Amino acid sequence: MPEIWLNYGDNDVVLDILAENLEEKLSFEDRSMDESLINEKIENIDLSKPLEFVLLNYTNSVQKILDKIFEKCENKSISRPKILADKKILPLIKSRNSETLSIMEFEHDEITDSNLIFLSEMEFDGLFGFETNSTRLTKRFGKSEMLDAFKKRNGDTPNPGQNLPTMNIANDFVDAFEISSIEIISNYNGIIDFSIGHPKSTVSLSDVFVKSSTKKLEPQKTFIVSTGKDASNQTLTKSLSSIWNCYPAVKNQGFLILLAECLNGVGTESFQQFIDSRLDIQKIKNSSRYIDGMENLLYLNEIQKKINIGLVSILPETYAKKLDIVPFDGIKKGMDYILKNHGMRQKVNIIEDGARILLR
Repeated sequence: MPEIWLNYGDNDVVLDILAENLEEKLSFEDRSMDESLINEKIENIDLSKPLEFVLLNYTNSVQKILDKIFEKCENKSISRPKILADKKILPLIKSRNSETLSIMEFEHDEITDSNLIFLSEMEFDGLFGFETNSTRLTKRFGKSEMLDAFKKRNGDTPNPGQNLPTMNIANDFVDAFEISSIEIISNYNGIIDFSIGHPKSTVSLSDVFVKSSTKKLEPQKTFIVSTGKDASNQTLTKSLSSIWNCYPAVKNQGFLILLAECLNGVGTESFQQFIDSRLDIQKIKNSSRYIDGMENLLYLNEIQKKINIGLVSILPETYAKKLDIVPFDGIKKGMDYILKNHGMRQKVNIIEDGARILLR
């Protein structure tokens, strides 16, 4: 019996599956960036002036770049820069760094400070094609721009990994600010590449990201998908991106189970309003204001016309059912459900890094 470990929040959980039920476990080639190349690029960061690094997400790759920066500071006898991040991820960052490091909440209500360097790992996004420092800053500070992007969306299904006009909106928004950016692309094996510069320029890594992430697969009936890292499944809204990346390879009326802890709840105001019956799909389509995450409700609604979705999480069952998602309180129960409803000989595809894969 194969033993497959999949990410679930801070931990990994085991999926026990019979060999005859395993169709394929999709994984990546190890294309990790050489340590010497990482060090060479880090040398391009001018640490002689006071800087503040803002972590827009927190992954192993983000921490590795931080470690390299701290190493450079130590070698040159320079004070280590301050680290800023959202309150929800501060405990995790502090647990993995020295107590002497200045780590504080990012509370800025604007991004005009030229000493700010925004650091994050690139992912895919249904509305913009890619989730980058530009799009993250637009989502946080540019509400009118987000409404513009929503109105210019490419239909009611997600378009991850595509070059979309909506990305121009995000890039134009950040172009007004003299800020710096470090954009990382990674997979389960480690860092593939990273870029340093203005957020408008670091998005250029997206082409390499697509090439490293795309997998061609004949349509299959059943999938179990892990997002691959806890930074991608802290909320339901965030974790759904892994479905957007994988659903094109699911047969009509197929079944996909998403493994996502959702420790911080649903994640966006639009999903909470929908669950509370204060928002519906028609209102979203006709909305004159942007409600955080509302494009993902449209995507979920449209995709569920093609496939059925299950969810292993700690969210209340009533939340999942309100969204027409089948809830499971463990991965074993999800596997049992597949075998019961699709046959004991059903073969299942396993995706271990759903946030960083594109199935075509």
